[in-house]
Amino acid sequence: MALDTVRSNKMRSGLTVLGVVIGITSIVGMTAMIRGFDESLRDSIRAIGPNIITIQRAGPLSFANGVEFAKIMRRPNLSVSDARAIEEQAPSVRLVDIQLGIPGMAPPQQQRVFYRDLRTRALLTLGTTENFATGSSLPLTMGRFFTGTEVQYRKNVVVLGQTPYQALFAPAGVDPIGKVVRVGAERYTVIGVFDKRPGIGGFNAGQDDFVVIPFTSYQRQFGLRGVMVGRGNNRGQAVPIQIAALAREGVDTKVAIEEVRRIMRIRHGLRLDDPDDFDVATQDAILGLWDQISQATFLALIVVSSIALMVGGIGVMAIMSISVTERTREIGVRKALGARRGEILFQFLMEAAFLTSLGGVLGIVLGSAIGWAIHLISGFPISLPWWSFAIGLGFSASVGIFFGMYPAVRASRLDPIEALRYE
Repeated sequence: MALDTVRSNKMRSGLTVLGVVIGITSIVGMTAMIRGFDESLRDSIRAIGPNIITIQRAGPLSFANGVEFAKIMRRPNLSVSDARAIEEQAPSVRLVDIQLGIPGMAPPQQQRVFYRDLRTRALLTLGTTENFATGSSLPLTMGRFFTGTEVQYRKNVVVLGQTPYQALFAPAGVDPIGKVVRVGAERYTVIGVFDKRPGIGGFNAGQDDFVVIPFTSYQRQFGLRGVMVGRGNNRGQAVPIQIAALAREGVDTKVAIEEVRRIMRIRHGLRLDDPDDFDVATQDAILGLWDQISQATFLALIVVSSIALMVGGIGVMAIMSISVTERTREIGVRKALGARRGEILFQFLMEAAFLTSLGGVLGIVLGSAIGWAIHLISGFPISLPWWSFAIGLGFSASVGIFFGMYPAVRASRLDPIEALRYE
């Protein structure tokens, strides 16, 4: 009977469920893209490695924990001596890397790289120790990474990311190893090339736009800009750097974090009741922060989509009320033949639920098609979990039952004699 009602009023039924179709399409389509982006970002974060501990002057965790910006700006910069202290005094730490020029630190260096008559756009220039490649788990496709001796003696050696390699050497098929390039105003010998890094969401977000040189050469070329006066053992030697520590195999990362925090607090002269004036981040902490962001985004999506579902539900209520009025005589006949109130109520609820469920199915198909189309056109990753279909179908049926309740109750309470008299 519900199917016959939809067939007999095709145009009205289509317009009635349009709001439901739009709402479910947005839920399924956006869920597919958000989930795909979420999984892609998580894979990128996991690539950092579970044993990597990052120590920063300030990072996303500070802002997420509500630390005032003024307090963050008063924090002392980390220094090379902080890194050396962690390396020497933390038995749970396997190796320590010093990183200068990291985005968000002061100041990141953007330099063009030149080879003969070719040049790149401005690329991120990083200064690190010999432990960078191991700690960051970045594989090399050519050559090698620089050694501790090259760092100690400030050798002009450079390891290229894929972007400068593709711009300067790949078109002509030239082997870059041993070639001399110019990074800014300094000449460097190419000793290695990093492999291509996966982009978040499958996009090229500039993840390969970098070169890496020894941090001692970085200091010599760019100077110790952004130097701030430290506290305690850091006074006069703080440098705007980021420190990365790799915990030993088999050691609980939490133990290594506590050792790093203890060393840093002692060096910064903090009392027991003073909060940390630095950030210690791990893969789990970053994933936890992203969980909060993604959950808030998904909740906002549900709220926005619910507006369309509510509009569709109001349309269902209006149309079902009109249907009750049009079919008053039919209701009277059914009651005269023995139909109970519950049966009339169930009939109209089923019609409303069938109508909105049909809109839910159409919305699921359209949302999935939109997600796949975006994936095929742009390569954006998508994910279509079964629960997104269940949510869409459940929401649409619930809208029909909720907004169809009033017309159904009204139909079930009609007096059969008055209904039979209705013209």
